[in-house]
Amino acid sequence: MRPVLWAIALFLVGAGAAHAQIQVPQIPLTDRPQDVAASLQILALMTVLTLAPAILMLMTSFTRIVIVLAFVRQAMGTQSMPPNQVVIGLALFLTFFVMSPVIGEINQTALQPYSQGAITQQVALDRAQEPLRQFMFKQTRQKDLALFVSMAKMERPRRPADIPTHVLIPAFIISELKTAFQIGFVIYLPFLVIDMVVASILMSMGMMMLPPVMISLPFKLILFVLVDGWHLLSRALVSSFQ
Repeated sequence: MRPVLWAIALFLVGAGAAHAQIQVPQIPLTDRPQDVAASLQILALMTVLTLAPAILMLMTSFTRIVIVLAFVRQAMGTQSMPPNQVVIGLALFLTFFVMSPVIGEINQTALQPYSQGAITQQVALDRAQEPLRQFMFKQTRQKDLALFVSMAKMERPRRPADIPTHVLIPAFIISELKTAFQIGFVIYLPFLVIDMVVASILMSMGMMMLPPVMISLPFKLILFVLVDGWHLLSRALVSSFQ
C-alpha cells in the first residue's frame, strides 16, 4: 500500500510543479499569418479537449460496456444499486483494460516519436488514428459500413483504408449499440423467468395485491451472487472484444 501512496504523492507533486510552470497562451488579434495560425491551433486544441468525453464514449468499448451494465442493473430490479458512479467507474476501467493494447500502440508509434521531435504533428495524428481505426473495423459489421458508405454516396471501397473516418465512426457506434442490446436481451432472460415464476406462484396463492418484484428481488440477487455474476459479466464483456 505504501508504494501506491508514494506514487500518488509524487504524481501530485509533479503535477503541481508542472502546473506552476504552465503559462496561459495569449491569442493575439493581429494580421500576421503566424499569429493567426497559432490562434487557430489553440482553438482546435480546445475543441478537441471539449470533444474528449464523446471520443472516449463513442470511439472505444465504453458504449457497449456501460449499456450492458445498465441492463444488468435494470434486469435485477435494484433501481439505483449499484449507483451510477460505480457503474460508470467500472465501465471506464474495463474500457481502459480493453483499449490498453490500442493505447500502447498509439503511445509507441505516435506520441513518443512526436514528443521526441522525430515526426511532425500531422504524421503523429495519422499514426495515432490507425490503431483506433483497426479496433473499430474489427467491431463494426459490414452491413453498417455499407449503409453509411451508400449514404455518403461513395464508390465501393476496395480496402478498409479507402473508408474515411467520418464514415467509420457512425457505423461503429450503431454496431456497438446493436451488440449491447443483444447482450442485454440474453442477460434479461433468467431474471425474466424468475419474475414470471414468482408472479405465477403469487397469483395461484391469491396474493395478487403483493408486488411480484418485491418477492423476486431477493431470489434474483442470490442467483446473481451464486453464479458469481460480476465475474462472468466482466469476462464476457472483455471476451466480446477479442
